[in-house]
Amino acid sequence: MSKTVDMWFDPLCPWAWMTSRWLLEVEKVRDVEVRFHVMSLSVLNEGNDDLPEQYRDMLTRGWAGVRVPVAAAHKHGDDVLRDLYTAIGTRVHPGGRTLDRTVLAEALEEVGLEADLIEAADSEEYDEALRASHERGITLVGEDVGTPVVAIDGVAFFGPVVSPAPKGEAAGRLWDGCLLVAGTDGFFELKRTRTREPIFD
Repeated sequence: MSKTVDMWFDPLCPWAWMTSRWLLEVEKVRDVEVRFHVMSLSVLNEGNDDLPEQYRDMLTRGWAGVRVPVAAAHKHGDDVLRDLYTAIGTRVHPGGRTLDRTVLAEALEEVGLEADLIEAADSEEYDEALRASHERGITLVGEDVGTPVVAIDGVAFFGPVVSPAPKGEAAGRLWDGCLLVAGTDGFFELKRTRTREPIFD
């Protein structure tokens, strides 16, 4: 029986990108369908004055990167998020570019969406929908995590944080492990210190 996995992403986050690439590999080797949703590190960190200035600046710029996908989903449904996120993320993460209006406009064009959706980048018109999507993910997993959020059979967790993203059967085995822990009543956390940056390959 096919399983549906929901993933919440912020295009700013390289770790969410790694998780998303892993999940797309899982679809190739397991009977799984991935559905993508937007969450926002900018929303998550609102009112947090203890953040470094550089990170605060990034979060300020980050609004555009989540507003445009939410506007696209509002107009066309969540199914557009898979390809739009891929188009944005490919430019930002392996491509090394800054998440800005130029990148967003190019991504919209690549996936055949209306050019005027870029106007959402500087508009609060879809912020209610953005906050609702964010809240759905965070409500499942709790307030003390960020992105990525992955939900399987109603159980959500942060991660997996992995670099590089496993491919082929290795991706499937990691999925199997995630299913195992997600199905364990009372399971909450596995964690170790990261010793490498995202490896985009």
